[in-house]
Amino acid sequence: MDWIWKSILLVLVGMLLLRIAGRKSISQMSVATTVIMISIGTTIVQPIANHELGKAIGSAAVFIATLLVVEVLQMKFNFFEKLMSGSSKIVVEDGKIIVPNLKKMRYTVDQLEMHLRQIGISSVNDLEMATVEPNGQLGYVLKRHARPVTMGDLELLLQGQNTKVKQDNNSENIFNEVSHGEHQQPVDPMLR
Repeated sequence: MDWIWKSILLVLVGMLLLRIAGRKSISQMSVATTVIMISIGTTIVQPIANHELGKAIGSAAVFIATLLVVEVLQMKFNFFEKLMSGSSKIVVEDGKIIVPNLKKMRYTVDQLEMHLRQIGISSVNDLEMATVEPNGQLGYVLKRHARPVTMGDLELLLQGQNTKVKQDNNSENIFNEVSHGEHQQPVDPMLR
């Protein structure tokens, strides 16, 4: 019956350590986070059979500490973030699929189209830009003609004001960072 309390203790310690590691859904996990979580799962199961409870808890704590150090380094150094997590890749630009970028990621046109359908986009031609993010999700900007009407657009229309075509402010467009490979505005030192 010794294994019952050990199992309960390991689950509780594992939950505590994962709580310290932070909350991320599976889709938001980086490569480092995924490796750590698999390692913790494997480590937690071993001591029940091998009677090495202290080593298991110590190993899990080392895994979480390593994960926290990696995440801090990713926040402080852009190079380290790109090394550990990767960077976004442009897969559609001005309605045209960038096939070489798809090939680099081993991503097929059919997979891209599947993701576009899942988010309600029926034509690649409607996209100004689309990126595959490091977590595998798709980011996109629709061309002006395909964008939904906003409350601001409706207010201008209802007020009878001249609805001139608004140009996107390049300094605020978050897709520019992907295109240029760096932040367009300096990052607040508090975030480093």
